[in-house]
Amino acid sequence: MSRSHTLVTGGAGFVGSHLVERLLGDGHRVVVIDDCSTGSLENLAAVRNDPRLEVVESRISQCPRLESLTRDAAFVFHLAASVGVDLVVRSPVETIHNNIAETDVLMRAVAASRTPLLFTSTSEVYGKSQREVFREEDDLMIGPPHLGRWCYACSKLMDEFLVLACAREFSVPVVVVRLFNTVGPRQSGAYGMVLPRFIEAALQGRPLRVFGSGAQTRCFCLVADSVEAMVRLHRTPAAAGQVFNVGTDEEISIVDLARRVIAELGSSSSIEFVPYDQAYAPGFEDMLRRRPAVEKLETFTGFRPGTPLGRIIQVTARRG
Repeated sequence: MSRSHTLVTGGAGFVGSHLVERLLGDGHRVVVIDDCSTGSLENLAAVRNDPRLEVVESRISQCPRLESLTRDAAFVFHLAASVGVDLVVRSPVETIHNNIAETDVLMRAVAASRTPLLFTSTSEVYGKSQREVFREEDDLMIGPPHLGRWCYACSKLMDEFLVLACAREFSVPVVVVRLFNTVGPRQSGAYGMVLPRFIEAALQGRPLRVFGSGAQTRCFCLVADSVEAMVRLHRTPAAAGQVFNVGTDEEISIVDLARRVIAELGSSSSIEFVPYDQAYAPGFEDMLRRRPAVEKLETFTGFRPGTPLGRIIQVTARRG
């Protein structure tokens, strides 16, 4: 059976478009499936005319060629999902349906042809854990169902269960990656992503709006590093059936991130604190820390994301 291309679902999204560029640069023929609900064909502008790229503008579940596209693929990168805290809080039903139902349809097609697949999950699955560092084997603690904020984490975790179940039951080579705050050029702040929001405000001289106390900490990973990790994992047969954190361990509080953005960009912006209840909804809960252990990724691939935060800010602001 000829496996002639690499299939990328969500390939017109922020991370997906960077992955597509990398795959084309490595000599792959790439087919993208994306309904452009949160992504955009503009993200693929630099490669849109490459004869080795085909874009199918469709939901996975409505793609009439899904069976043949998965059957003829050498590998599938599954990135299509509803993302962003704002979207999750505003449209929880759509979030749950998109993240679970679309993955289910894809996995049925992949299982039929046993096509290797990498699934992009999220650090959100660690939920309300109070651990200082999150490891892939840790127990997970999701918040209660009456708080819609947790539906994204729960839906992505259910996806993890589903793809790993397919790996065991149907002998499908599957890798799961949990992305920790991937950022970089072309990322939109429209769905609540904090760094592009801060950068846009700083460049325009507007206040940087910090939600909550700002004491919550995050680790930010340049999209090029996330893509490098995914490409290496897809080339590593021993990674099949495994879960990997992908991110950096340079931890910073959100209020210090706001100060760092202002300093890096030479902005005159101020910082404005906004209570969670005003930013999202009453009862909104957030994770206090989100720092990944990345030793497993380094052991399997020899790669550890390490672009420093100052460089990440400059690159994301298109200043470097």
